[in-house]
Amino acid sequence: MISLPPNERDLHAYVDHQLSEADRHVLDTWLASHPDEAAQVRAWQQDAQHLRAALGGALQQPANPDLDPSLIRQRLKRQSRRQWASAAVLLIAVSLGGVGGWKARDMTVFHPPAPMTDALQAYRLIAQQGLLPADYKVDGDGDIQRWLDRYFTQANRLPDLSRAGFSPVSGRLLSTDEGPAAMVMYEDRSGHKVSFYVRPPGPKNTFLPRGSRQDGDLQAEYWSGKGYNYAMVSPTDTPAAKMLKQSLSF
Repeated sequence: MISLPPNERDLHAYVDHQLSEADRHVLDTWLASHPDEAAQVRAWQQDAQHLRAALGGALQQPANPDLDPSLIRQRLKRQSRRQWASAAVLLIAVSLGGVGGWKARDMTVFHPPAPMTDALQAYRLIAQQGLLPADYKVDGDGDIQRWLDRYFTQANRLPDLSRAGFSPVSGRLLSTDEGPAAMVMYEDRSGHKVSFYVRPPGPKNTFLPRGSRQDGDLQAEYWSGKGYNYAMVSPTDTPAAKMLKQSLSF
């Protein structure tokens, strides 16, 4: 049973239809006499509808071969065969002993994904390939910080990249294995793009030390703070990468 006045968790549960009928009726009655809170709830409901519509629209985008179910099954079968083969090699190596056995063991060690791989994938998908439309576009009166705060209320403020010549132009909500994420796109006058990416640390509560890594033609600067993981992603073949790194004091 919820208590009154309701806290923010109760209101979000109301928006997400996660309350019992009795609690929902209590909140309906309370909201009817509190117009300011009712307006906030209606805004959240509209945001949720926009998010569902945006994610639904993503399904209409051109087919991504990497997501084809038959290809995924084939990849899983190949991975399974490789794992069995590695296990067989390990068994033989252990039987024979010596240095060769330890080398075979290294082949079977699981290596976790590199930090913020999802941020790099999101940049490629949205900034480079343009496969997913923006959920929010900055106009003359737009406030993208307010848009981001609707979904990540405790997150760090958006970085100010004006010294590097970049300003925020759009935002996109995403769903990842670690939880909901958001990517804010910045552009300079030449059309170069960099992105600010935020998401929770995931079920394993994996927070990151401040660091940097390169993946192909992209550079990622990553860190953690206030309960979230962050990344700034930029191309490595433009002056933007060096200016961005200086602006973030990495």
